[in-house]
Amino acid sequence: MNKKTLVIGASLNPSRYSNVAIKRLVGANQETVAFGLKDGSVSGVSIDTELVQYKDIDTVTLYLNPKRQAQYYDYIIGLNPKRVVFNPGTENAEFYALLKAYGIDYEVACTLVLLSTNQY
Repeated sequence: MNKKTLVIGASLNPSRYSNVAIKRLVGANQETVAFGLKDGSVSGVSIDTELVQYKDIDTVTLYLNPKRQAQYYDYIIGLNPKRVVFNPGTENAEFYALLKAYGIDYEVACTLVLLSTNQY
């Protein structure tokens, strides 16, 4: 099942986990969009540097530390994703509570592990 995924904190640096995640999502035939600080492309996925009101987002996968997440709370909630994945280092109890209040599921997990174990 294709789960349109938004990668927030996308990087052009191939050693960053967000970059690897984009490549693996594309490799798993998951429709992928990305937001980051520098525009460019990873595996054919353009990295947007402005917040786009994407439609039909199933999953938002975060690669931002909790201090940087706060400015995106309203944006992410406004996309009304089915779930938000908090990758290692992005854990954020404050944001969990907000998501829960809006009926959005969240998962504290690693996107790369979820993909490699067919649990995505």
